Amino acid sequence: MSRIAILGAGAWGTALALSLARQKRHELTLWAHTPSHAEAMIATRENTKFLPGFALPEDLHITHDLQQAAQDHDILLSVTPSEFLGDTVRAIAPVLRPDHIFVSASKGLENGTYRRMSEVVASVAPIRFATLGGPSFAKEVAANLPTAAVLASSDADAAQQLQRDFSSESLRVYVNDDVIGVELGGALKNVIALAAGVVAGLELGSNASAALITRGMAEMTRLAVASGAKPETMAGLAGYGDLVLTCTGSLSRNRTVGVELGRGRKLPEIIASLNGKVAEGVRSTGAALGLASRLGLEMPITREMYAILHEDRTPQEAIHRLMTRPGRSE
Repeated sequence: MSRIAILGAGAWGTALALSLARQKRHELTLWAHTPSHAEAMIATRENTKFLPGFALPEDLHITHDLQQAAQDHDILLSVTPSEFLGDTVRAIAPVLRPDHIFVSASKGLENGTYRRMSEVVASVAPIRFATLGGPSFAKEVAANLPTAAVLASSDADAAQQLQRDFSSESLRVYVNDDVIGVELGGALKNVIALAAGVVAGLELGSNASAALITRGMAEMTRLAVASGAKPETMAGLAGYGDLVLTCTGSLSRNRTVGVELGRGRKLPEIIASLNGKVAEGVRSTGAALGLASRLGLEMPITREMYAILHEDRTPQEAIHRLMTRPGRSE
């Protein structure tokens, strides 16, 4: 039995809590950011705000006390939006121990610094670290549907322990040591999913969709390898797997935002309609572009997506610019 605190009660955090709870062999606590959210889940035994329709088992402890949750558990599974990860780690830093294992399930990059989540955590506390990635819609994991994921850590013992703890009949967990690749795969696929949604919203057809996903994968791999990732990681669950899911699945929030942009809706209106749910790609696009610039790399799809999001470029103009770029070798 392991003692695991899930830090973040959004859809993904709740789904992972349910997956772990079904094993009936762990001591689990789910931490919610606001007292009202925690109290509502305790009262109803359901996360009606972010993942309605799934009962929370009685032996899943729910709390709003972040430090206590961290102090009482050995594995800290952080499922906060990427922009809040630094604040979360700083809040629990006083109670962190050398034996703690910190697992990040946040898929994003820090704006301004372009840091990956492992770098954000390391800047606050030297702690054993792993990252969780791969194609995994929260609703399907909550529904106990077959899912494959990947855990990356430079600490082989931690990776093996986490693989045992997280694996079940419906969640198959692979491990590797490429933290950079898994983190960048999870962050960059959200940017490409926005663009794939734009293509769908404009009704440009299957040819355009396939081309966008393929060339998007080329951009992701180029940036990831230049950052120190292994190319094979980008061909696996954290790369192609997560990219295909997020670009094509109807449950993808990033794709949904892109679809609405392609249909002509404005970004603030679209974000408001998500009712507090996060489309990480909206924030990650600028960070990805900044990181690419720092490394001297071209990322044309990312550049056009940024222009749509933040420079009032129309989706039609962005597509035209991509299609009329000078010829290249593949």
